[in-house]
Amino acid sequence: MPATLTGDTHRLTPATGYPTFAARPPVLTVKPGDVLESETLWGEWYERAGGEWPGEVGPIRIEGAEPGDTLVVEILKVRPNRDTAVSTQGGRFGALVPDQGTAMLNEPFPRGRYVWRLDRAAMTGTVDLPGSAVKSVTLPLRPMLGRVATAPEGDEAFEGLWPGPFGGNMDAADVREGTTVYLPVFHAGALFYFGDGHALQGDGEVCGSGLETSMEVALRFSLLKHRMIAWPRLEDAEHIMVAGSARPLSDALRIAFVELVEWLVADHGFSREDAYQLVSQTAVVRVANMVDPLYTVVAKFPKRLLAGATGASAGR
Repeated sequence: MPATLTGDTHRLTPATGYPTFAARPPVLTVKPGDVLESETLWGEWYERAGGEWPGEVGPIRIEGAEPGDTLVVEILKVRPNRDTAVSTQGGRFGALVPDQGTAMLNEPFPRGRYVWRLDRAAMTGTVDLPGSAVKSVTLPLRPMLGRVATAPEGDEAFEGLWPGPFGGNMDAADVREGTTVYLPVFHAGALFYFGDGHALQGDGEVCGSGLETSMEVALRFSLLKHRMIAWPRLEDAEHIMVAGSARPLSDALRIAFVELVEWLVADHGFSREDAYQLVSQTAVVRVANMVDPLYTVVAKFPKRLLAGATGASAGR
């Protein structure tokens, strides 16, 4: 991780969300070291079945970012700011139902919409289960951001459901408070987006949604100059990680692990052969989502095994 810079704090109250990740004029410009305090968007989708998704916040321009750099986003805060969260399921969206890419003869799973009650002081969520012997369940929350992205390469524009090398809708539960996210820069200013707050989400996001709600967020930005990465990287207190997105799931796993091995070789003093061996015995895999147009896998390596064991970074 680069040395922490001190800068200004900006407060952004978003008024408009965008349905695509693309290069467009920024809503705010910040400098490396600056902190952004903002929130994800709330809209009709959260309030009624069939409501329109509010889109993502951004783009945020980071002064000095150029193609070939890496954008560093420290997640300082992700906390729910509403007392409810919604999880939908069924139809033709989800890991266990037929979708457009996996045709089956069976009928779609019945559509459902669960409204969870959030206790923001206790950081728990409670849901009623009227069809079950256990009539309600309360779970601890683990707030996260489903979508963090830079504008994709060239003139590409990806709808909000898509993950890719630019980040996007990875739905990785590791994108939470205390994690640093590294994203490749394809355009001047990086053009960063965020949104899709989940108060809780299990691995795979198998029903197609987490506990969807809006979040108060605080993010600190910095840059790794002239260090391009191929896929998003993450770092927390315990692991360095790479997120790969593809279909089939096995290709997403291969992307994540190949990039993880290459990172260990390039920045942490391992030979390729030794890195392959050590990753094979120590790595942890998270299937972040198996519902989006591309599936996302996060491959993790324990930081305690790095030389010095004092930290890591996406590049030096």
